[in-house]
Amino acid sequence: MGRVLLARHGNTFGPGDTPVWVGAKEDLPLVESGEAQASALGLALAETGLTPARLICGPLKRTRRAAEIVAGLTDFTGKIEIDLRLTEIDYGSWGGKTNDEIVAEFGQDTLDCWDKRHTRPDGVDWSPPDEALKANALAAMADAAMTDGLAVVITSNGILRYMHAALAGSDANAKVKTGHVCGARFDSESGTRICWNEAPNAAVIRRYFS
Repeated sequence: MGRVLLARHGNTFGPGDTPVWVGAKEDLPLVESGEAQASALGLALAETGLTPARLICGPLKRTRRAAEIVAGLTDFTGKIEIDLRLTEIDYGSWGGKTNDEIVAEFGQDTLDCWDKRHTRPDGVDWSPPDEALKANALAAMADAAMTDGLAVVITSNGILRYMHAALAGSDANAKVKTGHVCGARFDSESGTRICWNEAPNAAVIRRYFS
């Protein structure tokens, strides 16, 4: 077993866009700044001389495009693996809505439950269920950790929160900014957080993954 570099895809909203909740059904592409964020990860890996042994992502446009950019900047010669367990949460009736619209319909405390306390609110019509999301997140990371060399896993905001919950370690904030990276170490079937929500640069890559 080994270490896994986890990354959140880059921005899907540009200047002047109104951000909304983007889940499994809102298959948005990366905007220009989101592509630049993926490039920053690829360039950081290249600067440290680390070529991913495996590059794994979810099936949505935003994660697939980020993986393609990283592959092109790191001399990755393998095939990008699409792992359905990394598909973003389907946010149901929250999908495509702004925070203000969600607060108006469901209440501020319901939004805060997820946004600040990182717990799925009661009664939401999200899918899959909690236990399936946590099991999928843990299994996807554990499979990646079996790689002989560095595995890079690119996924989405909600899945990264379930990855955080599935890992042991210091009680870091579960939020991950767009384009930022995290790290997990697996010694068996269980894993530990080694870093969380770090900007992708060569210093971070060397510290946690070299």
